Amino acid sequence: MSAGAAYRMTGPAAVSGDPRRFFDLAYTLAVTDFKLRFFGSVLGYFWTLIRPLMLFGVLYFVFSQIVPLGADVRHFPVILLSGVVLYTYFAEATSAAVRSVVDREQLVRKIHFPRMVIPLSVTLTASFNLVLNLVVVFFFMAMAGVEVRWTWLELPALIVLLFLFATGLSMLLSALFVRFRDVRPIWDVVSQALFYASPVIYPIEQVAQRNETLAQVAMCNPLAAIIQQFRYALIDPGAQSAGEAIGGWPMLLVPGAILVGVFVLGFTVFDRMAPRIADDL
Repeated sequence: MSAGAAYRMTGPAAVSGDPRRFFDLAYTLAVTDFKLRFFGSVLGYFWTLIRPLMLFGVLYFVFSQIVPLGADVRHFPVILLSGVVLYTYFAEATSAAVRSVVDREQLVRKIHFPRMVIPLSVTLTASFNLVLNLVVVFFFMAMAGVEVRWTWLELPALIVLLFLFATGLSMLLSALFVRFRDVRPIWDVVSQALFYASPVIYPIEQVAQRNETLAQVAMCNPLAAIIQQFRYALIDPGAQSAGEAIGGWPMLLVPGAILVGVFVLGFTVFDRMAPRIADDL
């Protein structure tokens, strides 16, 4: 074995051992982080619900009273809230993942465990928050009179796709940040740009009216496609589906390929860097 190969195997791999133990570790770490996040807080878990509601309140006031983007959009308040909730999950998972490995330096140096547990636990923690926030979304949907339809069955698939996209980026960002600390400020900018590049505060139909090509390019973003399909499947059947907004169902292969590519890239980079993480910290 060469010296380079020996160096590459200095630490635990990204994924190793019993799969059940791997997922148990990830779940345990996620639950612990979820509980510690609100330790000592008066409102506790209610902050999980209050933060997106506060952002929703501000955006709804601005884009319904000052800049009436949603004046002619059916169920605009619910659409806005759902977009905020889905984006908040994505931003929370990826932003927390950037420093996740570095923040657990002592754990990484002292304990032998599959390193992939760390970014996976971050996305799981954010998923707990997402579940609570979706309860609020469904409450608002009921208050707005949104009808139950068979397309609601798409919800689990949409959540899984969003989880995979966030997890792929979490693996990539957490691994790169160990060596390149510029990753955090860069991702802060990119994450904010994705907020405005996704149909969260505006209907994608309004973009298409001005520039159809620009709307189709925007829908190539997996996050945008998921948010738009959530709107169509669960809230407003009269809205464009993600397939219609991007120019046809076959075009959904583009955001699908980007999502898969991001996940594979994230896994590959993290897997290669995992054995050296303790030395690089």
